[in-house]
Amino acid sequence: MRVQRSGYYAWKAQPLSARARDDKRLLGLIKQAWLESGTVYGYRKITWDLRDWGETAGKNRVLRLMRQEGLEAQRGYDKRPRHHAGKPAMMTPNHLQQVFDVPAPNQVWVTDITYIRTHEGWLYLAAVMDLFSRQIVGWSMGARMETDLVLNASSAANVGDDPFGSGEPVQQP
Repeated sequence: MRVQRSGYYAWKAQPLSARARDDKRLLGLIKQAWLESGTVYGYRKITWDLRDWGETAGKNRVLRLMRQEGLEAQRGYDKRPRHHAGKPAMMTPNHLQQVFDVPAPNQVWVTDITYIRTHEGWLYLAAVMDLFSRQIVGWSMGARMETDLVLNASSAANVGDDPFGSGEPVQQP
């Protein structure tokens, strides 16, 4: 490379520039924010976090530092193959007709299933809500979305029982 040996060692012994020192400090904060997000956030949200912490760094600088360090945002999820065979789903009639005002408790219950991403995988939650009081009257969680999940939630929704299993009757308003 036609560089004098003494010139190379002089360059190597040089202290880091102010910009390089600031990049090093900023990289530590970027790693902290990225790890606190569960390795999910990308450079935009990391930039917002840094601004919340009082740091001044542009998104392009954060992007450059994250790329140099190999930190990436988590993007999408793998699509599972879908099987299109089988009987078509049966449509259930809508008995509520979008009328959600209920005159008395325990006349109309609604249910929903949601899934929560955890470090150990997906967690499925089925809940049953009384439309009069807007309180959860039964719920169930499981590692798989199966029929038992909904059946357990609806069986936990006994009228007048505590949905959290203490066995004491719930005070109705």
